[in-house]
Amino acid sequence: MVFSKKVWVGESDFDVGEEYSKLLESSPHSGAVVFFTGLVRDLYPTNVNDEMVSYLELEHYPEMTERLCEEILDEANQRFPFDGATVLHRVGKLAAGEQIVMVAISSRHRENAFQAAQFVMDYLKTRATFWKKEVGSKGAEWLGVKDKDRQAAERWGELND
Repeated sequence: MVFSKKVWVGESDFDVGEEYSKLLESSPHSGAVVFFTGLVRDLYPTNVNDEMVSYLELEHYPEMTERLCEEILDEANQRFPFDGATVLHRVGKLAAGEQIVMVAISSRHRENAFQAAQFVMDYLKTRATFWKKEVGSKGAEWLGVKDKDRQAAERWGELND
């Protein structure tokens, strides 16, 4: 199935409303659009003593990251056919509360849109070439893949490398 796709990785913020309009234009026969927008959290996962995260520093492997994101969209479309997809991911220094990622899927049916969006997000959390350093009241620490994210991705079976 032919579908429209947009993958962007960069430092600037994005406008969710503008991206929604672009996705609708590129997939006029869709009956459902599912969006996920992730934000930089200000609390540590095990918040003790009101310790706060100030910002994340994100690095990526340019060109490879975009290529891998396009490949996962192709795989998602094979599993859950949809009409259009947008994946935006910010890198650089991002303060708590800022947008970090957006995944949007347009489809003729909501079930495929929901499943494809979850599939793509699970991939981004476990396999995409992004490295995150969390900086806050506890100091600075590079983050690895969380067990809960790995378990979420396992429900899809083997993801293509």
